[in-house]
Amino acid sequence: MLQTNEITTRSTTLVGRPEGGSLSFRVNRSLSLAANHSMEQMKPDGHWCGEVKTNATTTAEYVFLYHALGLDLLSDREAIISWLLSVQAADGSWSIAPYYPGDISTTVETYLALKLLGLPEESHQLHKSRDFVIAAGGVAGVRIFTRIYLAMFGLFPWTAVPELPPELILVPSALPISIYQWSAWARATIVPLLIISHHRPIYALPNGRSESNVYLDELWCNPTNKTVPYTNDLLVSWGCDTIAFAFNLVDSCLHRLNGLRKFNPVRRYSIRRCIEWILVHQEEAGDFGDIMPSLHGAMFALSLEGYGLDSDPVRRGLKAIERYSWRDCLGKRIQTTVSAFWDTSLMIIGLSDAGMPQNSIALTRSVSWARGRQVLGKYGDWALYNPRLEPGGFSFGYFNTWYPDADDTAAAILSMIRQDTHIVFSSHVLRALKWLLGMQNKDGGWGAFDRDNNNLFLNKIPFSDMEALCDPSTPDVSGHVLEAFGLFLSISRKNKMQADESKLVDHLTAASQRAIDYLSGMQESSGAWYGRWGCNYLYGTSAALCALQYFLGTTEKNSYGGRDDSILDSVRNATQWLEATQNQDGGWGETLHSYEDPLQAGSGPSTASQTAWALMGLLPYLPPSTKAILSGVEYLLGTQKKAGPQGATWHEGHYTGTGFPSHFYIGYSFYPHYFPLMALGRFAEAMRQHPLSLFASSTKPITTSEGELGDQGPVTTRLKV
Repeated sequence: MLQTNEITTRSTTLVGRPEGGSLSFRVNRSLSLAANHSMEQMKPDGHWCGEVKTNATTTAEYVFLYHALGLDLLSDREAIISWLLSVQAADGSWSIAPYYPGDISTTVETYLALKLLGLPEESHQLHKSRDFVIAAGGVAGVRIFTRIYLAMFGLFPWTAVPELPPELILVPSALPISIYQWSAWARATIVPLLIISHHRPIYALPNGRSESNVYLDELWCNPTNKTVPYTNDLLVSWGCDTIAFAFNLVDSCLHRLNGLRKFNPVRRYSIRRCIEWILVHQEEAGDFGDIMPSLHGAMFALSLEGYGLDSDPVRRGLKAIERYSWRDCLGKRIQTTVSAFWDTSLMIIGLSDAGMPQNSIALTRSVSWARGRQVLGKYGDWALYNPRLEPGGFSFGYFNTWYPDADDTAAAILSMIRQDTHIVFSSHVLRALKWLLGMQNKDGGWGAFDRDNNNLFLNKIPFSDMEALCDPSTPDVSGHVLEAFGLFLSISRKNKMQADESKLVDHLTAASQRAIDYLSGMQESSGAWYGRWGCNYLYGTSAALCALQYFLGTTEKNSYGGRDDSILDSVRNATQWLEATQNQDGGWGETLHSYEDPLQAGSGPSTASQTAWALMGLLPYLPPSTKAILSGVEYLLGTQKKAGPQGATWHEGHYTGTGFPSHFYIGYSFYPHYFPLMALGRFAEAMRQHPLSLFASSTKPITTSEGELGDQGPVTTRLKV
């Protein structure tokens, strides 16, 4: 195992509290301890992959799949029960995130899973859970996907589930309701559901197999009437939303026609096309869509179409599912996704910011691992609407060649260049940049997986109760891409360029201007930006500010060719918002409730990751002596805890990652580690550039004059490995 063993202190002594040494010493020591922890957590081949913490539904659905297919659950029974009970709330519920109210769908699914695992109905845990469900209105209130899982065991009537005809696979890609107009995650999840919906399977429960099974009747307020509508009455939807009315009308007609299951000459062909789609999109390692819901669905779909447990696609799929499992002292659970590349690229950025030499064995090995994950096949779904675009993206996890995404590709560029600025014109960087250029949306921003995937009316389809059928531009992803462009442009202009490279710079400059215009239009009146993939306004604001630093420029000329005072105004408003939302303890925090109530933006208990985001947003624009920055640094220094033989890290109980706002949240294990590593490293670099600024008594105004902006170049404090 590689470990850091030395950190050299800067010659400039920074002013700090007398106890425990100077601020310079304490920051450097914190960085050294954090780097040690990074090395202790590194995999043998140089990458990192922390647990992706989510709610209990993924593990419950794992139990459903294994029970339905007759697979062994006995060997892991106690471990799964142990973990499920460890995340149960005091009121008997299960929620979608810690410190979040109990969720009816999550609780019903977990309750059923525990019963299938043999936990007695009379146990106090299930008794409390049952009380919560009944008080919340019973099973009738669960989401559509929970209805589907319950219907597969006869616990909910299939007539109370939206129809999903397999013929959807045949809709031409040019039409707005084609599956390729849906978001990548919806596409990969719903295609298997088309098969499941056709078959309407009823799997046996411990009390037998029945289309009206009473196994879960104790969770119904009225078990004699389970045909509960899932949409508004047609007349109501007609009066308030014509598009929703149209979708509901089609669904109603499909129900009356029994889902077109009879006398349909193209049904078998449609099913065959769905199966072919699944088989083509399944990775060689068995993964499917890089998320567990789609992989679960694919296993159900293949088995319903006659693929046995020993068939190659099912065997590989089940093996992949087990790779998503996580086991520790709390028990066994199933992750919804695996964050190998995301964690690795961000850890590289953090260690580079902290000053680890670019030629260190650790970073060299990690960057080599990351570069090897570049997706160079031109067969991803993104290529359908971009036939001339050459591949070059990166994906979130281990095995996902079909769905590279803009966020991971931007992180890849940032990690490679920050680790070694000399590779700015390497083929890996140039291919990634060109791919991102081709994925820019018409509005100037970027979504996650596709270009111009913004048909928001699709969210009104009856089975879209999570409003997740689209992948439009978001400020956070757009900020990360713009930051990658900005870093490349700032370095490339200092180097001699070939004609092709100069042409690329021109394209990036023009694309950056469109992205800046997009961000300007998306800024909230408060000064903050919305964060789609991280909680929430702190995340989006940090992403935008980290990007705009490269384009604010000087009084004479900025990096894209001219002065734009609107950027200065945007930056000033955003930094003022960050200063205003700082907590008294020096940190920053924002709860997941800000997705439902924007008035709670920037409000919540301090966390390490969110404090780091705020600091990274402020450091390029304000002197390091600014009270808000010093207080934030002190918060991080004071909350770092020893971890492992020689390392230290930060811990947070709140989830700060987002899957689907208001529906699915993520706790990334390494977020409270590599983001503070970045923030403290950038603070140390800012102090190197402004060694006397700690003696200043007030915040200097943000200005575009030369030298006032923090340079995000390599950190001079060197971590030796």
